[in-house]
Amino acid sequence: MFRKYQHIERMGTEETDGIDLGVCHIFYKIDGSNGSIWLEYDEIKAGSRNRVLSLESDNHDFFKHVKETPAYWDYLQKHPMHRLFGEWLVPHSLKTYRAESWRKFYVFDVCTDVDEETVEYLPYEVYKPLLEKHGILYIPPLAVIKNPDNESIMRCLEKSGQFLVEDGKGIGEGIVIKNYDYYNRFKRQTWAKMVCNEFKEKHAKEMGVDVASGKQLVEEAIVDKYCSPHLVEKEYAKIVSDTGGWRSQHIPRLLMTVFYSLVTEECWNFVKEFKQPRVDFKRLNQLSIRKVKELKPEIFC
Repeated sequence: MFRKYQHIERMGTEETDGIDLGVCHIFYKIDGSNGSIWLEYDEIKAGSRNRVLSLESDNHDFFKHVKETPAYWDYLQKHPMHRLFGEWLVPHSLKTYRAESWRKFYVFDVCTDVDEETVEYLPYEVYKPLLEKHGILYIPPLAVIKNPDNESIMRCLEKSGQFLVEDGKGIGEGIVIKNYDYYNRFKRQTWAKMVCNEFKEKHAKEMGVDVASGKQLVEEAIVDKYCSPHLVEKEYAKIVSDTGGWRSQHIPRLLMTVFYSLVTEECWNFVKEFKQPRVDFKRLNQLSIRKVKELKPEIFC
């Protein structure tokens, strides 16, 4: 069955508090299209971030690539309970990867299903030789550090452009920090991410944001903290209850009501927290829309 890959949380939030206590694998984060490969009733399957793929409904030819690459079939025949998650490197936001790197699948996690809602991740040292035996590409770690401090993590972030990026073409998207023994206070096994400023600025410019003003960080911080999964689910549930079910026509209403609730319910809180900041509400709206899409991607398929 199809499984979505877990959401990777930002470093420094309550979702990742304490992840740096223990042995941490710090991986390159690359900017392509999320993909997965698994075996189902002796048939190889592939998915994008949100759906099962087919030759008729593919994602940048990822399923076609999977079907035409015997290594995946051979691997899953040997390890039928494994599920491969990775990045199908096709042009997305960053265009600076080396020419020979494109249209390849780079595995970043291997897991097995525990039940219908839970998976168990294999440590890197376990899945690395298995993938190599079948010639399957994977994303290697920049470093493996016990109890990394902020300085060592930042050094890794500065080196994130060393993997697949053309020489002299800037830094990469960022890093992912994995502690395979870590479960957060909500009893969830999760990973942390840090995104390079250069990559964030590129996204900001594409949204028409004046990065030099420094205001973008304020709106982003507000949305990250106060446009919560609970808020989005609450407004979504209201619409479903009011209308008797969800339809794609309700998307504009959801986006509008989430932003309305963010401003009316949380304005006093973020005014106090950020010491009466100057807030660009147009930008805040844009970022809240993006957050809803991140939290409820299934409704935008």
